[in-house]
Amino acid sequence: MYPSLEYIKAILIRENYITQEDSLLAEEHANDGESYVASLIDNQLLSKPLLGQALAESFNLPFADLQQVPPQKELISEIPEEFARENRVMIVEATDRSISIATDSPNELNLRALKKRFKHKNILLAYTLPESVNTALRLYDKPLATKFSEIFSSAEKMAPEIVDVIIDNALSLHASDIHFEPQAQEVHIRFRVDGALRHMATIPRRYYENILNRIKVESGMRIDEHFSSQDGAIQRQFEETPIALRISLIPTVHGEKVVMRILGSYAQSYSLLEIGLEEEQQKALEAYSRKPFGMILAVGPTGSGKTTTLYSIVKLLNAPDINITSIEDPVEYQIDGINQIQVKEHSNLTFAKGLRSIVRQDPDVILVGEIRDRETAEISVNAALTGHLLLSTFHANNASTAIPRLVDMGIEPFLLASTLEVVVAQRLVRKLCMSCRFGTPVSEIKSELPPKIVKHFKNVKLIYRSKGCAACSQTGYVGRTALFEFIDVTPAIQELIIANSTARAIQAQAQKQGNRSMFEDGISKVIHGQTSIEEVMRVVEAPEK
Repeated sequence: MYPSLEYIKAILIRENYITQEDSLLAEEHANDGESYVASLIDNQLLSKPLLGQALAESFNLPFADLQQVPPQKELISEIPEEFARENRVMIVEATDRSISIATDSPNELNLRALKKRFKHKNILLAYTLPESVNTALRLYDKPLATKFSEIFSSAEKMAPEIVDVIIDNALSLHASDIHFEPQAQEVHIRFRVDGALRHMATIPRRYYENILNRIKVESGMRIDEHFSSQDGAIQRQFEETPIALRISLIPTVHGEKVVMRILGSYAQSYSLLEIGLEEEQQKALEAYSRKPFGMILAVGPTGSGKTTTLYSIVKLLNAPDINITSIEDPVEYQIDGINQIQVKEHSNLTFAKGLRSIVRQDPDVILVGEIRDRETAEISVNAALTGHLLLSTFHANNASTAIPRLVDMGIEPFLLASTLEVVVAQRLVRKLCMSCRFGTPVSEIKSELPPKIVKHFKNVKLIYRSKGCAACSQTGYVGRTALFEFIDVTPAIQELIIANSTARAIQAQAQKQGNRSMFEDGISKVIHGQTSIEEVMRVVEAPEK
């Protein structure tokens, strides 16, 4: 674990690794040592090896850079897993006379137990970064298929054990979804991690009925229903943090397919900085969110992080003197201090009907989970006109196409122009793994770049890539960030909306007034080493010119 923010800051400034100004910039958006370090790295104010060296010196220990020389599995296993996890230690080198042990918690290490275990060897301690320890500890993990085999051969209560192991494994990988997919002879288990599906293991069909019944009972579904879709929920604890799982079940030709959406703490409570906004974009969105009325619209396809962006604004605005009410389907994360309403179609509580009631509840800020139809759109616009700040999501490919689509839905152009403050379009891309990221001179890979994007790297020396390691399960990526595109509704944009102009005309004016595209935002994140060119090209089309 990283030391406290105050400790890291004091060490780095005192030893001249960073300046006071660098520290203030990093500290602006940090609330602990880990986020402070992340801010320093993201702003290229400090490298991971230099950080490790500084912290090692503060403990009077040498620094073990395990990104350059990863530990070997056979050495790791010399220390029992329970002791290694409790003390956050690993063996990085061993000879006949000594062993070198790395840890990120030297002050909490049970050195006496280590000396007792290796009583005929000299123990040499070194400091390493927490992410290196986390990577090494994963070497103790058994494949999911191995865990299944052990449970099938020994467990008396097989179904509960299998479900627990699958959920725990998904949580440790920070998966967003778990898929149980029945086939003719077996059931496939897949996790969605950082937006990509990974095949994890298979289960013989003969065990699936018991596992399915266990999921149904735990999530409050009917176990005697096999031919209709069902929804439910499961509550769990993971590392002392409550976790909610939203369960969806549908019948397929080979049986009932289950998808568990994990609503974990790692998927919520982001600040505007943490979701991927650059400083200028962040300041602009904060300014719009401080306005007493108007509409802020987040657009993009399903799963692009729109709701997270709106929650980040809500988190910013949440205060005792502000009445914030939301209507959502579903309410994914419960936020203290917010009045959250769940849409219930069977009781006729729709977005439109709920929104009408919210307006009579004296709100200051209204969050509408999604504008799906003309009625909801009209009420949203009217709410924004009558002294409320309204936040909502909308399905559109980019910011400029959202405006004509709302007009096509039946919103009067002059009303839309009067209420809309900003349209934020976004896509999610995977972030490069910081444990195995490396820089490559642009001159060496220029021939590999698509011709139409080479110009964006004219004055860039390095492009970062990742080779894959244990920390990222050999994928080269850990976590996700968003690419953003803003359209500020200036008087010029308002005139285009009133004139019922095309999306192309609106986009051209947005670029003229300085709003950059999602592709340009992606290139900026590539240059800053946050993601790869391949990821940006995967989700956003490069302009022709």
